[in-house]
Amino acid sequence: MGTLNDIKNCSHKSPTMEALNLNPTTTPKSCLPKTYFLKAPLLPCTFKPTFSPHNCQIHRHSFKKTPFSFTTACKLKTPRDNKKNNTKSNKIAKQIILSEGEPPPLAEESGGAGGSEEAPAKLGSGSGVMGLVKRLPRRVLSVLSYLPLAIGEMFAIAGLMALGTFIDQGEAPDFYFDKYPESNPVLGIFTWRWVLTLGFDHMFTSPIFLALLALLGASLMACTYTTQIPLVKVARRWNFLQSSEAVNKQEFSESLPRASIQDLGVVLMGAGYEVFLKGPSLYAFRGLAGRFAPIGVHLAMLLIMVGGTLSATGSFKGTVTVPQGLNFVIGDVMGPIGFLSKPTEAFNTEVHVNRFYMTYYDSGEVSQFYTDLSLLDLEGKEVLRKTISVNNPLRYGGITIYQTDWSISALQVLKDNEGPFNLAVAPLKINGDKKLYGTFLPVGDVNSPDVKGISMLARDLQSIVLYDQEGKFAGIRRPSSKLPIEIDGTKVVIVDAIGSSGLDLKTDPGVPVVYAGFGALMLTTCISFLSHSQIWAIQDGTAVIVGGKTNRAKGEFPEEMNRLLDRVPELVNSSLSRQSDSIVG
Repeated sequence: MGTLNDIKNCSHKSPTMEALNLNPTTTPKSCLPKTYFLKAPLLPCTFKPTFSPHNCQIHRHSFKKTPFSFTTACKLKTPRDNKKNNTKSNKIAKQIILSEGEPPPLAEESGGAGGSEEAPAKLGSGSGVMGLVKRLPRRVLSVLSYLPLAIGEMFAIAGLMALGTFIDQGEAPDFYFDKYPESNPVLGIFTWRWVLTLGFDHMFTSPIFLALLALLGASLMACTYTTQIPLVKVARRWNFLQSSEAVNKQEFSESLPRASIQDLGVVLMGAGYEVFLKGPSLYAFRGLAGRFAPIGVHLAMLLIMVGGTLSATGSFKGTVTVPQGLNFVIGDVMGPIGFLSKPTEAFNTEVHVNRFYMTYYDSGEVSQFYTDLSLLDLEGKEVLRKTISVNNPLRYGGITIYQTDWSISALQVLKDNEGPFNLAVAPLKINGDKKLYGTFLPVGDVNSPDVKGISMLARDLQSIVLYDQEGKFAGIRRPSSKLPIEIDGTKVVIVDAIGSSGLDLKTDPGVPVVYAGFGALMLTTCISFLSHSQIWAIQDGTAVIVGGKTNRAKGEFPEEMNRLLDRVPELVNSSLSRQSDSIVG
């Protein structure tokens, strides 16, 4: 029978409570806290300590007025015990058992009966309306984070997007009256009423489409809050296993019969693992970034949806055809396409078309067309100049000017050395997508009701076909040649063909957000393929039991573990005896 000091020494010499941490962030804890002895109440009690060299136990019964009881047991096994039973692990069990009855709540002794009535009132309010209000957000989050619901939302959004590409967007109501008449509905039911009532004529700004986007965003945020963030918190915790049975239950398990757990920790650190040691237990992990990646994927998808919503509801759009040499104001040709559209100072900028020209293939077909633009501020000063072409737009103040089309606005001619005269050119309707423009040069009395003249046709800016007063072919001239041609006694010179530039203007505040979202999505998707691996180990006498698991690359993980375990040095007998002495001592 030992003394109280002997018992304290026994508890402090327990080898498993000496924490050896290669990453020193944990603090060692003793098996039996000193406060259990220093704060013992001075009341009569039954106290029967027993002590032996290999087994020390303390049983302390609860006092009559104490609402709880506990039992603390410490047991140390020697290497001799391990030889008798190889299946049992070297461990120290520590238990604190509370009684089932809870202590009564503390109450202030100031109001007599008033204090006893206050607790039932709070209990009733918690289980009534207030309890329902507190539980409601959890139920809503549970419904929103339901995976089949999120998948259904994505399919619904994809279906509406496909329908938006099938139905012409932004047309006048008469267009839909003619294309989807009630007399001949598509699929027997689809008419113009469906298009205009549900807003399918502006699909990507319709309330149905925006509501589905908002619902999908709420599902992503709910899934992140209820599933992904808790998984990361759990992955960051140091989870030590205290028995060899628990280690052997992992996906991969192996036993090193003559090894040291400290040597295993050094090998794992060399392989990039974060290693923690606590007594005979080891915990290591690697690839924690793979746990954060799903959160990044959700945030990237939210960025893409927010950017798309900004583009659909906060943009301006306009189209203009400007002849060479003329100006226009950006704000005069652009209109809002959403309820969040707000003009900026750049809308007061004036655009001047300095020159329009085209290049051609050897066959004579148009290869590319260019427009030389100058941007002028309110004072008429040039703030930017650039030549744009197809796929080479001009960007200024959040406004993008695209080169999309061209036409011929006028022909500049000399008539009998008089002029030059600018003859307006009109587009002529022909079959196919070919362009043809025509103009008329009157000859004789221009005020006569049966005035006649010379007709001119042009397909592009490089050649003009001329016809006499009877409509017969007279010749072809290039504007750059300045060669005269005489038709019905009239001398004509084609000085120049003045082209018009077809421009599309657009503001899109959601483009940077969408680009950032797609960039983050690609990055986090690659990171999500990183494996999060966890390894546990425990020193069982002279052997080390190792177990581990990973969330990805499950085929490569066992091979990697075998390579790492092969690098753990095997201990000789002298080392084993010193290790055994250190554990016992």
